Amino acid sequence: MSRVWLRPLLDSVADHGRELLGLKAGTHFKPDCTAICESLLGERGIASGLALAREVLIGYQGMTSDERSAFFRVLLDRFGVDLVALEEAARTCRAAPTPACLKRLLVLSEPKRQELFRRLNAAPGGTAALVHMRSDLLQLIRIHPELEPVDFDLQHLLGSWFNPGFLQLERIDWDSPARMLEKLIAYESVHAIRGWDDLRRRLKRDRRCFAFFHPALEGEPLIFVEVALVRGLAKEIAPLVDPDAPETDPQEADTAIFYSINNTQAGLRGIAFGNFLIKRVVQELMEELPHLRAFATLSPLPHFANTMKKALSGGVPGLEPARLDRLLAEWAEPLKARVPAAVGPAAAAMELAERHADEDAALLGPVLQRLALAYLTTPAHRRGGSRDPVARFHLTNGARLERINPLADDSPRGRELAFGVMVNYVYDPAALEVNNERFVQGGEIPLSKALGKDLRKLGEQSQNSAPTHH
Repeated sequence: MSRVWLRPLLDSVADHGRELLGLKAGTHFKPDCTAICESLLGERGIASGLALAREVLIGYQGMTSDERSAFFRVLLDRFGVDLVALEEAARTCRAAPTPACLKRLLVLSEPKRQELFRRLNAAPGGTAALVHMRSDLLQLIRIHPELEPVDFDLQHLLGSWFNPGFLQLERIDWDSPARMLEKLIAYESVHAIRGWDDLRRRLKRDRRCFAFFHPALEGEPLIFVEVALVRGLAKEIAPLVDPDAPETDPQEADTAIFYSINNTQAGLRGIAFGNFLIKRVVQELMEELPHLRAFATLSPLPHFANTMKKALSGGVPGLEPARLDRLLAEWAEPLKARVPAAVGPAAAAMELAERHADEDAALLGPVLQRLALAYLTTPAHRRGGSRDPVARFHLTNGARLERINPLADDSPRGRELAFGVMVNYVYDPAALEVNNERFVQGGEIPLSKALGKDLRKLGEQSQNSAPTHH
């Protein structure tokens, strides 16, 4: 697809603006962020405005970590809301609420830094620079949480500029530019791509990879999803990512498995792309391969192991040790036999899970499945829902919690994060809207018949779970 980019034109206009400002070629403002930004906000000319914006961004790139921290501090203290002017406008509006008065009130209620960010965004490469700037800001907020108002304003604007309506869905295959393929290897964070042969296998004809792109970030995937075309619901990750796995005919597949979703830009954290991506990809696959009958994920449980360990000490409301022991009562004797020193079935199960011994697999399978079901369906607050972030992502998108697969990921990372447990979430196009409403409005978790039956057997059925049909 050909694209026309404005970058050369903007650079030319900004260069002319430098001449108007009397700046010599090769020189730049020192990072006096306050003066430069004040000048930019007061500038009316297009060329000089672009030049000033570019100088701010170049100056920022040359700042040390301490100088960047000071820059954001200035944005917080000097480029916020003029409270005195806002209070005066509010009094005037209360006395005479004319349209002009209300408009002024709205203008004054917006922090000045939002207009500053808009002007910086207009500079050549401004959008990408602001995305990187927010990545820096998010790191600083860990130490300086008082900077969160600056992040709120920047995230608000980035959310508008990266509206899904502006995103372009593209398929990435082995014929894509080498630079793009290198990015897939670098950005894959769920199931690492181990070199070019591994990547080539993931892009064979029984595999698909789709990504969202934005016109302002040329050649940069914002988020991408990897898909395997298989028969039946995949319950293990190894066959899907094995570089030596035999290639199959996609026309014989009946299921599309979404097995890896990766956000690539740290500066866009908190801006939703994944829900739109999956639904768009489902549409693409339905058009390309109309014989596909099911669309599902094979998803990790990245916080499962840590949560279960914390629960043993009583640190997780709803997953108290006594409840976990009750859930595992039918395996109490074999667990006690394997770990005689354990204080209860749950403690024994955790120790076995951390051993990762092959001889424990038959016992651990149903034990981990039950613990994972309790973990996924026990809300962290009264509003319901799921405490697991990956589950919340898929359930918010309208998916159904279909199946829990114990020992599905035997990689070191899979064992460390989730004792190897993975989950299938099914995307049924006919039920997405209903499932979404039930989850976001009432915190109800749509479940498959099998998982709903498991909860009822335990006497654990609650308003937080709702069995549905396949």
